[in-house]
Amino acid sequence: MLTKAKEWIDKAIKHLDLEYSKLQLWRANPAMVEWVLVEQYGSMQPIQNMASVSNLDAQTLTIKPWDKNAIHPIAKAITEAGLWLNPQTMADSVMIRMPLLTEERRKEVSKIAKNLAEDAKVSVRNARQESLKVIKKAEDDKEISEDIKKQTENDLQKLIDDANKRIEEHYKHKEADIMKIK
Repeated sequence: MLTKAKEWIDKAIKHLDLEYSKLQLWRANPAMVEWVLVEQYGSMQPIQNMASVSNLDAQTLTIKPWDKNAIHPIAKAITEAGLWLNPQTMADSVMIRMPLLTEERRKEVSKIAKNLAEDAKVSVRNARQESLKVIKKAEDDKEISEDIKKQTENDLQKLIDDANKRIEEHYKHKEADIMKIK
């Protein structure tokens, strides 16, 4: 009965980690831009489907599109994505140098990280609500006894508490990483 809840919780935490990988810090990380949608030939495609994204060094990303005509649309999409990045177009690639974070920008990014953690917690609460409905239905249908229902609800609450603790740990680790001056 709790396997579905575990799946939802794992998805919420994986999504949180994915979103955290997109947060711009002083280090270059391909995940920051791979998801950005670029209009090419009348359709929207993520950068990762049309170019290779790699680190040139710790603070520079390079994007090499497979079609050279995509260089300017990629640069434009990154500029418009709200990532506070300034892509530079080259003959066969797009280069992005990571700007240094100011104290103000670090606080902004920390707030974004906190909001992402809260969204993950909401997903966990939703998983709990859905699981409680399943447990209640199983009891109403006489598939489980009241004792098993209570035990399953207790197990579910332990699972939820553990998930919230993991989310909070992820956030604290990310916040420390954001506020660390390098």
